[in-house]
Amino acid sequence: MSFQTIQHHGASQNDKKLRLISGSRCLPWKVRMASCGAMFFRKWLSDISRLTLICALAMSGCSSEHSSGQGKQTQQEQGSAATKPAHKEVGEASWYGPGFQGQETANGESFNQKEMTAAHPSLPMGTKAKVTNLENGKKVEVRINDRGPYAGNRAIDLSSAAANKLDMKKDGTTEVKIETKPTKKKGSAGQSSKKK
Repeated sequence: MSFQTIQHHGASQNDKKLRLISGSRCLPWKVRMASCGAMFFRKWLSDISRLTLICALAMSGCSSEHSSGQGKQTQQEQGSAATKPAHKEVGEASWYGPGFQGQETANGESFNQKEMTAAHPSLPMGTKAKVTNLENGKKVEVRINDRGPYAGNRAIDLSSAAANKLDMKKDGTTEVKIETKPTKKKGSAGQSSKKK
């Protein structure tokens, strides 16, 4: 490509314009650049479209719920799975209360030591857990609304009210069994996932 300065008939020396010569045609420099930009944009858009299509196809292949027989269970297996706890753990429990009253918990609620709540390092927020004191057999159901405990090798931190029910406040800690109920998948076979 070469550049040529052309002076229009009747134009002064200041009116000279730089033009790009391509083949036998002479186009203004701005028009030529615009067309190059449009070609670049079309190629870029085409490449992005291909990449998006490939990603969408790959993801749809990976997300198939029952693409093979591996994910299927018989009704008997499903029934027995519903009776087993989703999480079972034995460990040391502690309790927390007065010093934390009204403070924000990990899920954004204000801590209330009089509610049946607990802090657990990994159970999902809102999970209901049955906690059994292994020293006296007393049980309580708590809702996980915080993270912790952060002391020692403790498994769960109970609210003051939950600790009272387990009769463990005097000792401060006790050995407990933590069990959660299995959660049903949203949109599983035979159930509607629509909410009214």
